[in-house]
Amino acid sequence: MSKVVILSGSPSTQSRLYGLINYTTEQLQQAGAEVTLLNVVDLPAEDLVTANFNSPDVTASLALIAAADAVIVASPVYKASYSGLLKIFLDLVPQEGLRGKPVLPLFIGGTLAHLLVIDYALKPVINALGGRHILGGVYAVDQWVERLPDGAYGLSEELVARLERSVKELNELLKL
Repeated sequence: MSKVVILSGSPSTQSRLYGLINYTTEQLQQAGAEVTLLNVVDLPAEDLVTANFNSPDVTASLALIAAADAVIVASPVYKASYSGLLKIFLDLVPQEGLRGKPVLPLFIGGTLAHLLVIDYALKPVINALGGRHILGGVYAVDQWVERLPDGAYGLSEELVARLERSVKELNELLKL
């Protein structure tokens, strides 16, 4: 069974980003993957800010990344880039920590003006961490994700099609 870690850099677990994360998780699990969601916001802030590599929570999180067959990097877009919370965690990942792992970016922003955030902000950092197989990823705008009364998320048809295409590509790499 392939292990996939979804690394969420959202400072809020109520973000529409979780519409993308939840849908992707369901698709991967249906294909037979073991999916672990790593919410950076749940890690001790002091350990992140001080780069405490001896923190049990940080150590356990980095072990999840090391053991993963693939990593999905998810973030909202702030100021034309990924969240600072995501960056502070990526700074803790070892230099070659993503080598040999397919990486699928999932981003959400308020406007299509930030569509290139994956290419210009995220990919250079992933590359610096040894990630060489970075999938095209999915960029969504807030309007494509609706919060439903039951706490779930409704996704636009266009977004569902993009997510399914990206998950299919990831599954092919993982041979699911």
